[in-house]
Amino acid sequence: MKRLTFSIIFTLFFTSTVWAQSPDGAPQRKLLRVGQLVLEEMQNSPDSNIPAGLLSKAKAIIVFPTMVKAGFFVGARYGKGFASMRAQDTGEWSAPAFLYTVGGSFGFQFGAEAVDLILLVMTQRGLEGLLSEKFTLGGDIAVAVGPVGRHAEASADVFMQGEIYSYSRSKGLFGGVSVKGTVITSDVTANLAYYGKALSAENILLSNQTGEIPESGKQFIKIFNHLAPYKSRK
Repeated sequence: MKRLTFSIIFTLFFTSTVWAQSPDGAPQRKLLRVGQLVLEEMQNSPDSNIPAGLLSKAKAIIVFPTMVKAGFFVGARYGKGFASMRAQDTGEWSAPAFLYTVGGSFGFQFGAEAVDLILLVMTQRGLEGLLSEKFTLGGDIAVAVGPVGRHAEASADVFMQGEIYSYSRSKGLFGGVSVKGTVITSDVTANLAYYGKALSAENILLSNQTGEIPESGKQFIKIFNHLAPYKSRK
């Protein structure tokens, strides 16, 4: 069983390495477009969207379009995604930093599932975790399922109680799993393919070492500023 899980993880990791090494950054551009669609579709659903008040207070956003989970008692998890951080002075979103998650899990679980996952980073501690080399949801950083829908706007007191709020859409059948235990790591290879530099999430989100941002990155910033606008706390 463990051998099967290792085989699944190795295959996913090998595929991700080939995917990230595209010389023109095309996979990264596609990932950004899909991530934008995921957030847009979620926000266009009145009963399951992310409350605007919560979104406006987020320090950073992480999107994993189509994170794959599979297993039979022993599971594997894999996904490619990206993060963006709000500028403290303007509240605008930064250029994207690419991330990945890959790993295994044990316990009662079965089936296969593709999940669109959005994570809102609400606190300084959560932000520091994101900027580290890797962090574990529910381990290094507390994660909770976020409030949804039109009625959640009235619960303003819930907005700043969590470090990270998770929102997900399932595309398959899977039993006994959650995002807790997910390990998220900077995808230096994907950042190299996109920016031409081997950058970590911290290099991009905090130190702004990207240099010239690709046109698709500029479009990403424009679209996310529209989908998740900033509201002054004053």
